[in-house]
Amino acid sequence: MATTTSTPRVPDAPPGPEGLKQGLSRGPDRAFKMLAGGSSAVVVALVVIVGVYLISKAWPSLAANGASFLTSREWSVADPDALRFGIAPLLWVTVISSVVAMAIAVPVAIGVALYLTHYAPPRVAKPFAYLVDLLAAVPSIVFGLWGARVLMPYVQPFQDALKSAFGWFPLFAPTAVQAGTIFLASIVLAIMILPIITALSREVFRQTPVGHMEAALALGATRWEMIRTAVLPFGRPGVVSAAMLGLGRALGETIAVTIILSTTTGAFSWSLFFGGETFASKIANAASEFDSPSKTGAYIAAGLVLFLLTFAVNAIARVIIDRRKGFTE
Repeated sequence: MATTTSTPRVPDAPPGPEGLKQGLSRGPDRAFKMLAGGSSAVVVALVVIVGVYLISKAWPSLAANGASFLTSREWSVADPDALRFGIAPLLWVTVISSVVAMAIAVPVAIGVALYLTHYAPPRVAKPFAYLVDLLAAVPSIVFGLWGARVLMPYVQPFQDALKSAFGWFPLFAPTAVQAGTIFLASIVLAIMILPIITALSREVFRQTPVGHMEAALALGATRWEMIRTAVLPFGRPGVVSAAMLGLGRALGETIAVTIILSTTTGAFSWSLFFGGETFASKIANAASEFDSPSKTGAYIAAGLVLFLLTFAVNAIARVIIDRRKGFTE
C-alpha cells in the first residue's frame, strides 16, 4: 500500500528591503489616485449643480412664455404676466460669428504652428512663439475697444467690396448698419482665439515621431510632402481639440462682442453686415434689469442654451477625436 508524505509548510519569510520599498511606494500612488478621482468627481458635480441651477431658475419663465422659445424673434419680458421671448436671433448671431471666426483663425493658426515647428530657425521661432502666446494675455475689453476704434475703418472698405460683389447672397446682403457688424466682431474673435489654437497645434506638431518624418524624407518627399503625410495626420486630433477649445472661447465671449456689435432692437437679417446680440452680450447688456424673477429667468434660459451649446461642441469634438484615433491606430 503506497504512502504519501507531505512536505512541511515553511512559514513565509518576512519581507526584505525591496518588498518594504515597494509597499511604501504604493502609498503615494493610492493617495494620488484617490485625489485625482475626487477632483474628477468635484468637477462633474459642479457642472451638474450649474445645470440644475439654470434649469430651476429658467423653468418658471419658460412655462409662462407666450412665444416659441426656439424660433421666435420677440423679446418682451417687461411685463411678468405677458412674457414673450425667443432666442432665434441670439442663436444665429452667436453661431455665425463664431463659425466665421473659426474659418479665419484655424487656417492661420495651423500655418503659424507649422512655420514655427518646421520652417523657422530656432532664433526666430522662440521669440515669435512668445509674441503669439502673449496675445492670449490681452484682456477682452482691450480687443473690443481696439476693434471698435482702430480696426473698424480698415474693415469697412472690405465689407463694401463684399457687398458689391456678393450682395445677392443673403450672408453678404447690404444693410443699413455701417459700424459694429457681425463681420467685424468675427474678425476680432478670430484674433482672440488665434493664440489658443496656435499654441496647442504647435505643441501637437512637435510631438510627431521623428522616425515618421525621417522615413518620409528618406523616401524622397519634400518638406511639404513630409508635413502633409506625416505631421498633419499625426496632429489632426490635437488640432481638432484646439479648434474646439477656440470655438468654446468664441461662443462665450462677452465684453468684446458687447462693445463691437450694434444692437438692432426688433430687426433681424441673415447678413454678416448686420448688428445684433449674442447670448453673452444680451445678458451683459441687460444685467442691470434683473429686477424680477420672471425677467431674470428669461435671461437665465438664454444662458442655459449657451451652456448646452458648449456641451454639444465638446461632445462633437470628442466624437471626432475618438474616430480619428481609431483610424490612425
